[in-house]
This record gives sequence, structure tokens and C-alpha cells, in this order.
Amino acid sequence: MSELPPLIQDLALILMVAGIVTLVFKKLKQPLVLGYVMAGFLVSPHMPYTASVVDMSNIHLWADIGVMFLLFSLGLDFSFKKILKMGASPIISTITIIASMSVLGVCVGYAFGWSRMDCIFLGGMLAMSSTTIIYKAFDDLGLQQQQFAGLVMSVLILEDILAIVMMVMLSAIASGNNPDSGQMVSSVIRIVFFLVLWLVVGISAIPLFLRSVRRLINAEVLLIVSLGLCCAMAVFSTKVGFSSAFGAFIMGSILAETVEAEKIEKLVEPVKNLFGAIFFVSVGMLVDPEILKNYALPIFVLVMTILIGQSVFGSMAFMLGGESLKSAMRCGFSMAQIGEFSFIIASLGLSLGVVSSFLYPVVVAVSVITTFLTPYMIRLATPAYNALENRLPGRIISLLNQLSTSRLNSSKQSLWKSLLMQMGIYVIVYGILSTATITLMFMFFHPFIIGLFGETWYVKLTTGLLTLMAISPFLRAMVMKKNRSPEFRALWAESNRNHLPLVFTILVRIAIAMSFVLVVCKQLTHFGMALGLTVALVAVLLMVFSRGIKHRSIMLERLFINNLRSRDIEAQVHGKKRPLYEGRLLDRDIHIADFDIPQNSRWAGQTLRDLNLGRKYGVHVSSILRAGNRLNIPDGNSPIFPLDRIQTIGSDEQLSKLRQAIESEVVQADYDVEQREMKLRQMIVSASNPFLGKTLQESGIRSNYSCMVVGLEEGKENLSPMKPNRKFQEGDIVWIVGETNDLDRLPNT
Repeated sequence: MSELPPLIQDLALILMVAGIVTLVFKKLKQPLVLGYVMAGFLVSPHMPYTASVVDMSNIHLWADIGVMFLLFSLGLDFSFKKILKMGASPIISTITIIASMSVLGVCVGYAFGWSRMDCIFLGGMLAMSSTTIIYKAFDDLGLQQQQFAGLVMSVLILEDILAIVMMVMLSAIASGNNPDSGQMVSSVIRIVFFLVLWLVVGISAIPLFLRSVRRLINAEVLLIVSLGLCCAMAVFSTKVGFSSAFGAFIMGSILAETVEAEKIEKLVEPVKNLFGAIFFVSVGMLVDPEILKNYALPIFVLVMTILIGQSVFGSMAFMLGGESLKSAMRCGFSMAQIGEFSFIIASLGLSLGVVSSFLYPVVVAVSVITTFLTPYMIRLATPAYNALENRLPGRIISLLNQLSTSRLNSSKQSLWKSLLMQMGIYVIVYGILSTATITLMFMFFHPFIIGLFGETWYVKLTTGLLTLMAISPFLRAMVMKKNRSPEFRALWAESNRNHLPLVFTILVRIAIAMSFVLVVCKQLTHFGMALGLTVALVAVLLMVFSRGIKHRSIMLERLFINNLRSRDIEAQVHGKKRPLYEGRLLDRDIHIADFDIPQNSRWAGQTLRDLNLGRKYGVHVSSILRAGNRLNIPDGNSPIFPLDRIQTIGSDEQLSKLRQAIESEVVQADYDVEQREMKLRQMIVSASNPFLGKTLQESGIRSNYSCMVVGLEEGKENLSPMKPNRKFQEGDIVWIVGETNDLDRLPNT
């Protein structure tokens, strides 16, 4: 009999140990991520008392796949529209936190005399709080519906996307081992270029593809297609110099804008859980007790750096974002830990061979300690605020709290700023699309037709004309977009002084469009400067005045916008979209929160009048979402059913009480379900049977024994029904159904 490959043996060992350890951690109400890390430590070669993994290279390969699927799932839960709707507040907070903690990490590394790359990577690890751990802590503490929790999750979303960018930057820095400003700028430009290109092309093409084959796709096919797109983008990402994880995240964020996003997220979750578990187990395998012993002081210092740094700089960052002092401290204290992205950044440094081997286990140890302390730090925020409020002068507290109000009431952007920003975005996006199209035409199409027909003048002319036709919708949109916008018209009508600057914005965009035409011409022939400018100007003017190109440009933009809005449209159709007044409520003490009614809720079937939520908890039920339908402003006669989602309005304290009531007022699960099996038995009425001479009702079979008479056997093919007023007679054969224990109590069964 052939032996199992080492990979199967290792996988069996990993999953068995991980399953046992995570059960223990679940019992202790600790994050499962820590359970996976502990399982990895137990099966690692550093643990002499347990069986260890044989082939580490295969495990690391699976771990890389795990990182890819983790980030793909993260992308599915991410939306660039969410970032745009957040405004500047979370962006300011995120950048401040990342910058502060990165500098702190670098300084701590230099203080211990570590290498330059160790310090740079350490700064990146300390800057990333754990979305998974914080979400789990909020869930365990019942804080998910509170307002500050939503602010923290907004910042964590931004941190996740910036972590992807940071990984790309660190890879670029590691490749040269000498981070200079030119390299940094080049890396940022490359990231922005491919990010915009992939998002625009992906959102234009992929939802259209999924929509066209929607009738052919079931759950199995959708899973395969989604993972195929994920892996394809990961491969393409590596081909252009980025990591596979970056490509997987981008594909996830593209699919997040499709109608199928929620289905894909549910289908991918088991795959993510499997490979993600292997990744975190591989993290634990690198923990060496000797290293932890030798680096006990740096571990302690790093733990204190995170706890104090996030508490102080995190609170300051949220205050800069416009939060009150109390809310900012609750947010900052909540982020005092590091987690999965720190592991990913550490493994990136190891795979590139630029960080020392001790840094990985040190970071893992720091993560474990700070994760255990996370719930305590969240609880500590309010007492810390109360202590600070008692010691600081009231005038300073009042001034700090007024910062949020002043930021919320800030004046609207000027028309010039809004117009120029929108024009700049269009120029960048359409410029990137034009650059990508020109590159593809001359890298692939032109060599292809040269191979077919030879390098002749008409081949060059054909390539040039086809390239100009391909980029013409982009160049026309670059020149014409926003020229008839409300901002443009308002500025034009406001003052004659605005006419020349507005015309200048059009001329600048015409010049930029001409430069793309000149690039195409230069690739094919050598024009003089005057002739080249003339050809470019004529080409741009033809694009601007061509009705066909205008139609193509509008159609492409409409396709992109419709695909981008498809998920919002689906949410509106099924009643899942948040009300428009939510933003107004968020500026005050009250806010909106959604609660799911458990399947075993005691509230099921009761009306809102019976529940009296307003008097008991001070909340208002604004809508009920049931099976994809929304009931807005329900009256007192509206019932509550299991699995309903009720949308409520109230303060943090009121919503917290409501959550506790929803979770506590449930029918407890039957943990002895095996003892509740129903069985069918035969009872023969003998002369000594106590039921003899009694009617079915008088016997108490249902009331006293919790059993039910199914029928009377009279020698017929089917059982005869036993009437309630019929008396039991000697020799009757009666069939009775009930639980085993109850049947045993019946006489003569």
C-alpha cells in the first residue's frame, strides 16, 4: 500500500490540532486567530513534545494562498464608494495614526540598534490595527451598534487599503535597500496608475459579464468564476511588479460593486477560512521560545508602545477628524493592538529576505499580548476620560469638544475648488485609460500585424488610426467633461473675470489631449514639431465635434456608472438601502442601528404595541426589513417575526439596552435533543390496566403522560381512529406515540 504524501499528513496534523485549540479558545471567548497561532506553535519544529510538520515549504505555499484569499475576501467587503462617502474625517484620522505609529516603530527599532530595514518594516507592522480582533471585541462587548464603533470600523477600512499600498511600497523599498524620494514617488505613481486602470476597466467589464451569464450561474459556478478571477488578477498583478495579494484585493473590490457581491462573499468564506487558518498556523510555526526569551525586553517595550501610542496618538487623530474628546478616546483606545496585517507585512519581509529572523516571532508575541488586552483597553477608555475630565480645566475640555462641532459646520467647498478637482479627476482617469490603450496597441497589436504583413507604411498608418479611434472617446471626455456643469455655468455667470481662467482650463485639457495624439504619431513616424502639433490639434478637434465619438464616450461612461450603481439599485429594490436622513442623525447624539431578531426570539408574533420598545428602552423603530421588503414607519399593530431586521433610532445607551434585551429574551436551545426522540409503541389493554373502562379523555394519556393515541388496531388494513368518548376495553390493541421516557411510564407498553 502506497504511503500518503507529506503534504496530506501535515494538513491532517494542522487541521486536527487547529480544531482542538480553537475549540478551547472559543470556550475561553478569545479570538480564533490566536488559536490558530497557538496551534502553529504546537506543531512547529520548535515544540519538542508534540508531533511537528514535516514539509514546511508546502505549508508556506498554502499560507501564501491563504493571504491571497484573505485579501480577496477583504476586498469583497470593501467599497471605494464607501471611502468617498466618508468624507475627510476618517481619512485625516487614518493618515495621522499610520504616520504616528510608523514613526514610533522606527524609533523603537533604532533604539534597540536593529537594522534599517527591520526598523522600516517594524514601523509598518505597528501602524496596522486588527480589523478582525476589534470587530470580535466589539461583538463580544455588545458595542457594535454604538456610534464610536462605526467610526473605528471606517478607519480600519482605510487602514486596510493603505496596508495594501504599504506592502507595495515596502516591496519597492526592499528591492533597492535604499529608499529615496524618487523611488517612493515612482512607486506611488505606479500604484495609482494600475489601481485606477484595473478599477475602471474591471467595473466596466466584469459586472457586464456576470449580468450576461446570470441565468447560467448557480452557486458552484459562481464560486469557481470568482476564484478564477481572483487568481487571474493575482497573476497579472505579479506580472506588472506587484504582489499577488494586491491583485486579489483589487479583484475583490471590483466584485464588491456587483449585485452578486453578497453571494460571492458567502461562497468564498469557507475557502477563506480554510486557507486563512493555514496561514495563521504557519505564523505560529515561526515562534521560537528561545527568541522570545532573548527578546523579552523589546517585546515588553513594543507592547507598551502600542498601548500608549494608540491611546494617545489614536485619540488625537480622531479629534483631528472632528470627534469629541470622549468619543476620540474610545476610538483610540479600541485600536491598541496589531493583528493579521502585521503578520502579512512580517512574512513579506521574510520572503524578500530583508528583515531579521527574530522580528517575526517578536511581532507575533506582541500581537498575542495586545489582543488579550484589547477588551480591557476598550473598557478603560471611559474611566480614562472621566479621570482626564476631572483633572483638566473645564474650559479646555469644552474647547476640545467644540472642535467636532466646528468641523461639522464648516462651510461648503468653493465652486472653483470643486470644479478644478472634478476636472483633475477626469484628466487623470482618462489619461490613464489612454496610456494603457496606447501601450497595449504598440506592445501587442502592432507587432502582430507586422508579423502578418511586414513593416510597411500602411501597416503603421493602420495601427495609428486604430489607436486614435480607440482613445478618441477618452480624449473627447477629457476635453469636454464639466464644461457645461452647474459649477462652470455659475462661475461664468458670476463675473467676467472668470471667463479667461475657465477658457484656460479648456485649453490646458486640449493641450493634454494633443500630447497623447503626438505620442501615437511619434511611435510611427518622425513629424516636425509644427506639422505634429497641427495634426494633433486637427485630430482633437475632430474628436470633439464628432457625434459618433460623443455617443461612444457617453455610452462608455454610462456603462461604468450603471455598473458602479448596480449594487445600490439592487439594495433599493429589496429595501436594504439606508434612509437619506441617516447622515443628519449622525451629527447628533442619536443615530441609526440595525438589529436582527433571532430565530428563537420570544418577541416573535408580538406587535410593536405589545413590546412597547419606546417606553422600555427609549428607541424608535423606523422600519422593518422582512424577506427583502421594507415596511417604513410601522404602526403599533405591526408584528415582529423571527429573522426580521428592525431599524431603530436612539442613543448609544438606549441601543445597548435594546441589544441586550434582544439577545436575552430568547427560547433556550434544547441541549438534550437526543433524549427527545419520538417513538411509536403498541399497548394491549389487559384486565389489570388502569385505563380499562375509562374514556380516552379520562385516561390522561395526553395530559399526564404527554403521549398521544394514534389509533386502534381492529384487524383492518388501517388503524381505526379512537373517539374521545370510547372506553378502553380488555384486549384493545392501541398504538401510542411519545418520547421514550414518557412511553416507559405507561402501563403494559
